[in-house]
Amino acid sequence: MKHVNKEIPLFVFVLLVLSSAEGWSITESEAAVKTPGESHRLTCTTSGFGFRGSVWNWIRQTHGKGLEWIALVHTSSSPIYYSESVKNRFTIFRDDSSSKVYPQMSNLKAEDTAMYYCAEETH
Repeated sequence: MKHVNKEIPLFVFVLLVLSSAEGWSITESEAAVKTPGESHRLTCTTSGFGFRGSVWNWIRQTHGKGLEWIALVHTSSSPIYYSESVKNRFTIFRDDSSSKVYPQMSNLKAEDTAMYYCAEETH
C-alpha cells in the first residue's frame, strides 16, 4: 500500500468587525500548512475593548462552502461548546489577562483545511 503524504493548508484569518477609529485592534495568526495527524494552535489577540465580558466564537469556511461554527467560549471558567466536527480534537482556550482566545487543534484531517475566523458575539 502506497502512503500518500497530503499537506493541509490551514489558512488562518481573524474576522472581527471593529472600528479602528475607536482604538480597537486585533492580531491574527499566520497561515500554516500541516499534514494529517499534526497539531496546530491559532491565536486571536485583541485590544481596546472589553475582552473579559465578551463571548468568543471560532468559525471556519472551507473552499466553496458556507461558514461553519466550530466553537464558543463565554468566560475562562464557563463551559466551552464545540461542533461535532471538531469535538475531542480541538480545545479552545481563553486568556483574559492577555486578551487572547485560541484553539489547540489536534489530529488534523484533510477536512480541516479552511479559513478560520474568531468573532466576538455581542448582544
